[in-house]
Amino acid sequence: MSTQPEATQISAQLVKELRERTSAGFSDCRAALVEAGGDLEKAISVLRKKGQAAAAKKAQREASEGLVGSYIHAGGKIGVLVEVNCESDFVARTEAFQHLCHEVAMHIAALDPRYVRREEVTPEMLEKEREIYREQARATGKPEAIIEKIVSGKMEKFYEENCLYEQHFIKDESVSITEMINQAIAKLGENISVRRFVRFKVGEGPGAAAGAA
Repeated sequence: MSTQPEATQISAQLVKELRERTSAGFSDCRAALVEAGGDLEKAISVLRKKGQAAAAKKAQREASEGLVGSYIHAGGKIGVLVEVNCESDFVARTEAFQHLCHEVAMHIAALDPRYVRREEVTPEMLEKEREIYREQARATGKPEAIIEKIVSGKMEKFYEENCLYEQHFIKDESVSITEMINQAIAKLGENISVRRFVRFKVGEGPGAAAGAA
Protein backbone atom coordinates (compact mmCIF):
# COMPACT_ATOMS: atom_id res chain seq x y z
CA MET A 1 0.00 0.00 0.00
CA SER A 2 1.27 3.48 -0.87
CA THR A 3 2.73 5.53 1.98
CA GLN A 4 2.24 8.84 0.14
CA PRO A 5 0.00 11.23 2.06
CA GLU A 6 -3.38 12.08 0.66
CA ALA A 7 -3.87 15.66 -0.56
CA THR A 8 -5.88 16.42 2.58
CA GLN A 9 -2.83 15.60 4.72
CA ILE A 10 -0.63 18.24 3.08
CA SER A 11 -0.65 21.26 5.38
CA ALA A 12 -1.43 24.74 4.09
CA GLN A 13 1.82 25.95 5.68
CA LEU A 14 3.87 23.46 3.65
CA VAL A 15 2.10 24.52 0.45
CA LYS A 16 2.72 28.16 1.35
CA GLU A 17 6.43 27.53 1.90
CA LEU A 18 6.74 25.72 -1.43
CA ARG A 19 4.95 28.56 -3.22
CA GLU A 20 7.31 31.10 -1.65
CA ARG A 21 10.35 29.12 -2.78
CA THR A 22 9.18 28.34 -6.32
CA SER A 23 6.47 30.92 -7.24
CA ALA A 24 4.37 28.03 -8.60
CA GLY A 25 0.58 28.02 -8.30
CA PHE A 26 -1.27 26.65 -5.27
CA SER A 27 -2.67 23.57 -7.01
CA ASP A 28 0.69 22.75 -8.65
CA CYS A 29 2.46 23.01 -5.28
CA ARG A 30 -0.11 20.84 -3.55
CA ALA A 31 0.09 18.19 -6.29
CA ALA A 32 3.90 18.22 -6.19
CA LEU A 33 3.90 17.74 -2.41
CA VAL A 34 1.52 14.80 -2.70
CA GLU A 35 3.72 13.26 -5.42
CA ALA A 36 6.81 13.83 -3.25
CA GLY A 37 5.23 12.29 -0.17
CA GLY A 38 5.29 15.60 1.70
CA ASP A 39 9.04 16.09 1.21
CA LEU A 40 9.65 19.78 0.41
CA GLU A 41 12.96 19.35 -1.42
CA LYS A 42 11.59 16.50 -3.54
CA ALA A 43 8.53 18.62 -4.33
CA ILE A 44 10.83 21.41 -5.57
CA SER A 45 12.51 18.87 -7.86
CA VAL A 46 9.11 17.71 -9.14
CA LEU A 47 8.12 21.28 -9.99
CA ARG A 48 11.45 21.94 -11.73
CA LYS A 49 11.05 18.88 -13.94
CA LYS A 50 7.49 19.88 -14.84
CA GLY A 51 8.72 23.40 -15.59
CA GLN A 52 11.43 22.05 -17.88
CA ALA A 53 8.92 19.86 -19.69
CA ALA A 54 6.52 22.78 -20.14
CA ALA A 55 9.34 24.99 -21.41
CA ALA A 56 10.44 22.37 -23.93
CA LYS A 57 6.91 22.16 -25.36
CA LYS A 58 6.65 25.94 -25.72
CA ALA A 59 10.22 26.64 -26.87
CA GLN A 60 9.30 26.59 -30.58
CA ARG A 61 6.46 29.06 -30.18
CA GLU A 62 7.17 32.61 -31.32
CA ALA A 63 7.83 35.10 -28.54
CA SER A 64 7.65 38.55 -30.12
CA GLU A 65 6.08 40.52 -27.26
CA GLY A 66 7.66 41.35 -23.92
CA LEU A 67 9.32 44.14 -21.99
CA VAL A 68 12.62 45.93 -21.54
CA GLY A 69 13.42 45.48 -17.86
CA SER A 70 15.85 47.70 -16.00
CA TYR A 71 17.85 47.80 -12.82
CA ILE A 72 20.02 50.54 -11.32
CA HIS A 73 22.35 49.39 -8.55
CA ALA A 74 22.41 51.32 -5.27
CA GLY A 75 24.37 54.53 -5.76
CA GLY A 76 23.69 54.66 -9.50
CA LYS A 77 27.07 53.19 -10.48
CA ILE A 78 25.78 50.16 -12.42
CA GLY A 79 22.77 49.97 -14.72
CA VAL A 80 21.23 47.19 -16.83
CA LEU A 81 18.66 47.03 -19.62
CA VAL A 82 17.38 43.59 -20.61
CA GLU A 83 14.84 42.55 -23.24
CA VAL A 84 12.70 39.62 -22.14
CA ASN A 85 10.24 38.21 -24.66
CA CYS A 86 6.93 36.41 -24.25
CA GLU A 87 4.06 35.55 -26.61
CA SER A 88 1.42 38.13 -25.71
CA ASP A 89 1.09 41.68 -24.48
CA PHE A 90 -1.33 40.36 -21.85
CA VAL A 91 1.40 38.29 -20.17
CA ALA A 92 3.92 41.12 -20.61
CA ARG A 93 1.68 43.34 -18.46
CA THR A 94 1.37 40.85 -15.61
CA GLU A 95 3.09 41.51 -12.31
CA ALA A 96 4.81 38.11 -12.46
CA PHE A 97 6.43 38.83 -15.84
CA GLN A 98 7.50 42.33 -14.80
CA HIS A 99 9.01 40.88 -11.63
CA LEU A 100 10.93 38.31 -13.71
CA CYS A 101 12.36 41.08 -15.91
CA HIS A 102 13.48 43.02 -12.85
CA GLU A 103 15.06 39.96 -11.23
CA VAL A 104 16.99 39.07 -14.39
CA ALA A 105 18.22 42.67 -14.76
CA MET A 106 19.33 42.72 -11.11
CA HIS A 107 21.16 39.41 -11.59
CA ILE A 108 23.00 40.75 -14.64
CA ALA A 109 24.06 43.84 -12.69
CA ALA A 110 25.52 41.61 -9.97
CA LEU A 111 27.20 38.80 -11.97
CA ASP A 112 28.06 40.56 -15.26
CA PRO A 113 27.55 37.70 -17.76
CA ARG A 114 29.17 38.08 -21.19
CA TYR A 115 26.62 36.09 -23.20
CA VAL A 116 22.95 35.15 -22.99
CA ARG A 117 23.43 31.48 -23.99
CA ARG A 118 26.39 29.18 -24.53
CA GLU A 119 25.57 28.99 -28.25
CA GLU A 120 26.59 32.64 -28.58
CA VAL A 121 30.21 32.03 -27.56
CA THR A 122 32.33 32.26 -30.71
CA PRO A 123 34.39 29.23 -31.85
CA GLU A 124 37.51 31.39 -31.58
CA MET A 125 36.79 32.21 -27.95
CA LEU A 126 36.05 28.56 -27.14
CA GLU A 127 39.29 27.34 -28.69
CA LYS A 128 41.24 30.05 -26.90
CA GLU A 129 39.80 28.97 -23.54
CA ARG A 130 40.36 25.28 -24.28
CA GLU A 131 44.00 25.88 -25.13
CA ILE A 132 44.55 27.81 -21.90
CA TYR A 133 43.05 24.95 -19.89
CA ARG A 134 45.11 22.37 -21.83
CA GLU A 135 48.34 24.20 -21.07
CA GLN A 136 47.41 24.48 -17.39
CA ALA A 137 46.69 20.74 -17.23
CA ARG A 138 49.86 19.79 -19.12
CA ALA A 139 51.89 21.83 -16.65
CA THR A 140 50.76 19.44 -13.91
CA GLY A 141 52.09 16.43 -15.85
CA LYS A 142 48.68 14.82 -16.45
CA PRO A 143 48.34 12.32 -19.36
CA GLU A 144 46.48 13.49 -22.49
CA ALA A 145 43.36 11.40 -21.81
CA ILE A 146 42.98 13.01 -18.40
CA ILE A 147 43.79 16.45 -19.79
CA GLU A 148 40.78 16.35 -22.15
CA LYS A 149 38.47 15.42 -19.27
CA ILE A 150 39.87 18.32 -17.25
CA VAL A 151 39.36 20.68 -20.20
CA SER A 152 35.73 19.54 -20.61
CA GLY A 153 35.04 20.16 -16.94
CA LYS A 154 36.62 23.60 -17.05
CA MET A 155 34.63 24.52 -20.17
CA GLU A 156 31.40 23.74 -18.33
CA LYS A 157 32.59 26.04 -15.56
CA PHE A 158 33.37 28.71 -18.19
CA TYR A 159 29.78 28.53 -19.48
CA GLU A 160 28.42 28.69 -15.95
CA GLU A 161 30.44 31.80 -15.17
CA ASN A 162 29.93 33.66 -18.45
CA CYS A 163 26.53 32.71 -19.92
CA LEU A 164 23.41 34.17 -18.33
CA TYR A 165 21.26 31.05 -18.81
CA GLU A 166 23.92 28.87 -17.16
CA GLN A 167 24.49 31.07 -14.12
CA HIS A 168 22.96 30.41 -10.71
CA PHE A 169 20.47 33.06 -9.65
CA ILE A 170 22.11 35.60 -7.37
CA LYS A 171 19.25 35.45 -4.83
CA ASP A 172 18.92 31.64 -4.82
CA GLU A 173 21.98 29.71 -5.97
CA SER A 174 20.06 26.42 -6.00
CA VAL A 175 18.26 27.67 -9.13
CA SER A 176 19.85 28.51 -12.49
CA ILE A 177 18.52 31.34 -14.65
CA THR A 178 17.29 28.68 -17.09
CA GLU A 179 15.30 27.01 -14.30
CA MET A 180 13.93 30.35 -13.13
CA ILE A 181 12.70 31.13 -16.65
CA ASN A 182 11.24 27.62 -16.97
CA GLN A 183 9.30 28.19 -13.75
CA ALA A 184 7.89 31.41 -15.22
CA ILE A 185 6.93 29.57 -18.42
CA ALA A 186 5.07 26.92 -16.39
CA LYS A 187 3.32 29.60 -14.33
CA LEU A 188 2.38 32.00 -17.15
CA GLY A 189 1.76 29.43 -19.88
CA GLU A 190 3.81 31.11 -22.61
CA ASN A 191 7.25 30.79 -24.13
CA ILE A 192 9.61 33.24 -22.40
CA SER A 193 13.20 34.03 -23.31
CA VAL A 194 15.87 36.63 -22.71
CA ARG A 195 16.78 38.15 -26.08
CA ARG A 196 19.56 40.58 -25.20
CA PHE A 197 20.94 42.84 -22.50
CA VAL A 198 23.37 45.69 -21.98
CA ARG A 199 25.22 46.52 -18.76
CA PHE A 200 26.73 49.92 -17.96
CA LYS A 201 29.22 50.71 -15.23
CA VAL A 202 30.44 54.20 -14.41
CA GLY A 203 34.04 54.70 -15.50
CA GLU A 204 34.11 51.82 -17.98
CA GLY A 205 33.91 51.94 -21.79
CA PRO A 206 30.74 51.22 -23.78
CA GLY A 207 28.30 48.95 -21.92
CA ALA A 208 28.83 45.22 -22.37
CA ALA A 209 26.05 44.02 -24.69
CA ALA A 210 24.98 40.42 -25.25
CA GLY A 211 22.32 38.68 -27.25
CA ALA A 212 20.67 39.26 -30.61
CA ALA A 213 21.85 42.21 -32.67
